[in-house]
Amino acid sequence: MTFAAPAASPARRPAPSRRWLGWLPAGVVGAGAVVVFLRCGVSARDLAVFAAYLGAGVALPGTLLWRALTGGGRSTAEDVAAGLALGYAVEVLAYLPARAAGAPLLVLAPSAGVLCAFACVPRLRRHWRGGARRERMPAWSASAGGAEGGPMAAWSASAGEAARERMPAWCAWALAAGVAYLIAWSTVNLYRLPVSAAYVDLPYHLALVGEVKHHVPPTLPAVLGERLSYHWFVYAELAATSWVTGIEPVTLVYRLATLPMTAAMVVLVAVLGRRLGGSWGAGVAAAGVAYLLLGPVLQEDVVFTTRPMFTAWASPTQTFGALLFAPVVMLLTGGRLLTGGRLLTGGRLVTGGRGCWAALVVLLLALTGAKATFLPLLLAGLLVVVAVRWAVERRVPGAWLGAAGITLACLLVAQFVVFGRGSQGTTIAPFAAMRGLWGLVTGVAAPELAAVPVTPLLVLTVVHLFCLLCVWGGVAGLGRRALEPSMSLLLGMGAAGVGAAVVLGHPSDSQLYFLESVRPYLSIAAVCGVAGRRVPWGLVAAGAGVALLATWIEVPGDAAVRAVVPYLVLGVVAAAVLLWRRGAVLAVVALAAGYAVPASARELVLRVVPEGRETEIPAGALRAGRWLREHSSPGDVVATDLHCRPVEAPGCDSRHYWVSGFTERRVLVEGWAYAESTLSRAELFVSPYLQVPFADPVRLAANDAVFRTPTAENVRRLAEVYGVKWLFTGMNPELGKYARLRFRNSSFSVYRLTAR
Repeated sequence: MTFAAPAASPARRPAPSRRWLGWLPAGVVGAGAVVVFLRCGVSARDLAVFAAYLGAGVALPGTLLWRALTGGGRSTAEDVAAGLALGYAVEVLAYLPARAAGAPLLVLAPSAGVLCAFACVPRLRRHWRGGARRERMPAWSASAGGAEGGPMAAWSASAGEAARERMPAWCAWALAAGVAYLIAWSTVNLYRLPVSAAYVDLPYHLALVGEVKHHVPPTLPAVLGERLSYHWFVYAELAATSWVTGIEPVTLVYRLATLPMTAAMVVLVAVLGRRLGGSWGAGVAAAGVAYLLLGPVLQEDVVFTTRPMFTAWASPTQTFGALLFAPVVMLLTGGRLLTGGRLLTGGRLVTGGRGCWAALVVLLLALTGAKATFLPLLLAGLLVVVAVRWAVERRVPGAWLGAAGITLACLLVAQFVVFGRGSQGTTIAPFAAMRGLWGLVTGVAAPELAAVPVTPLLVLTVVHLFCLLCVWGGVAGLGRRALEPSMSLLLGMGAAGVGAAVVLGHPSDSQLYFLESVRPYLSIAAVCGVAGRRVPWGLVAAGAGVALLATWIEVPGDAAVRAVVPYLVLGVVAAAVLLWRRGAVLAVVALAAGYAVPASARELVLRVVPEGRETEIPAGALRAGRWLREHSSPGDVVATDLHCRPVEAPGCDSRHYWVSGFTERRVLVEGWAYAESTLSRAELFVSPYLQVPFADPVRLAANDAVFRTPTAENVRRLAEVYGVKWLFTGMNPELGKYARLRFRNSSFSVYRLTAR
């Protein structure tokens, strides 16, 4: 099987009677998603309103803008997916001033203006249809593939070749199957579960949606007055959706919001793979590698992670940021942005460079608060392009420097304005991830991990890099294509992501999000490295067999030796194949990919196997929280004695956020695990962040005294000094002497503090 570029031929428009067949795969998956959501408790009204707003208020205006500003893509699926990302960006940037001005529904103004303009202005009406377009290939692209032009030549096409095309049916079904798998995984792990038993971080995300729904600029809702040094723009998107549609934030966070983002991301990865790989086969392969191929695991519970992209709802910030970032990469690798936007439409030469730059700026501005990982990675990739262009041509095109300058400016805005110089615990700590793995392998616990010698950490890091090569070894086949600006960008970002995962540290290993962020682009580069070549599937199967055999190897020695030696066996086999095939890189790439197959298959099967979940949020919590939300004002402050999750752990697991999440109100002190004041005091491998006490013990003592030993004096102090108006607690009859009971159910009570 090969991922060869298709021969140049005019694109054919499907017959009108059969054109609907191209949307059949998306329709089938969409119908399946509707059934899943209805079975999992989402009302038909919420589904209809959500789909209507997402389609008419976000995706449609974004698609029209994308076509007008950039010239559009080669398929409708590409335009809609990229348009959804651009629509999200416009929505967020519109919501921030609208909410700050106290009129959140003004978020609809840009969408309404775009739809009216494209309906009324004759020159803009053609973008409703998309239309065929002819694209001029940049000079560097034409020469990148040598005499035959290479895959980029097939993508960019010559001046006489129609650029609009229809996604092949098999490709559409393959991508639909990928989205269906993600729906199945989400259903097993989230949709079917009650809110009380869902993933631990979801109440935190819910609390931030409630905060941004009522306050811009936001603060940390679970710790009154704490600056929110976090990427929070996705919560602005969810808040805007809640305002417009009336859908409860809990329904958006726990059910609806992230699925469209995930589905659009699958399409964009395939489109980028098709563009750079030269065929839809390469596009589907890129999406498959990005989502399905994971590093080899030869010993149970010892994982040299290659960071899978299965954080769709567990990390909505990552999902949102990834979707906004994909069109940025499309603009930078598409040629029109960096060659002045020259293209042929209807036989005449037009320029669309300014529009492409406008789209780029909007997306980058939205990325400043979407996810902290993407802008540094993009800047690193652009600097690599600049360095390579200088080395190859002894000059640097001004457009690349301009893109790097805009990225740097947005990065500074993110760090000093959005994050307020906060780092959320991220620090320079080489081999931090490998220190944690060393502790898992050997049983050594903190603080001894801080004193682990460098030599075993280097060995583990080499093994980690070997596992990464098993997934992305195809980059070795790029050859001179690595010098193309598009490939230099992908490889530069990839190297930065791998480097960040090795050099940086975080109390909860969040530095690995850098690796996850570049996974799609390393996957695309790896597929491009083997595109147009016949893959030796026999060696892939052989690699899978060797990996299975390696899992059964019993190695004498300590735990660290037993963890490393099986990977050494794989490396020796790969080296032997390289010598046997006289330097055939593709043979080694195929063998290494085979190493990853058993672990990937096992992981993908287990992800859709139901697991038991313990209920962490007591019955009655949602009802009590919503009562308080309906009977209080957004500016009211709540106090609670609920700070720790009901789990067995040393100290207090302060990831407790459902009070602020369900009430949509700011809490004096609830959970502090993710506060900047907590993470900045957590010392890696010395003091775990879940054991770091609250930063203001005086406030915490005053808060808890009201619930433990209520008196008129400490209740008055809480009201006058901290501005508390409501008390949210369990059964505490003594509080009734000093506060007015307003709500009670089987588990919780809500009291109102009255002026005395």
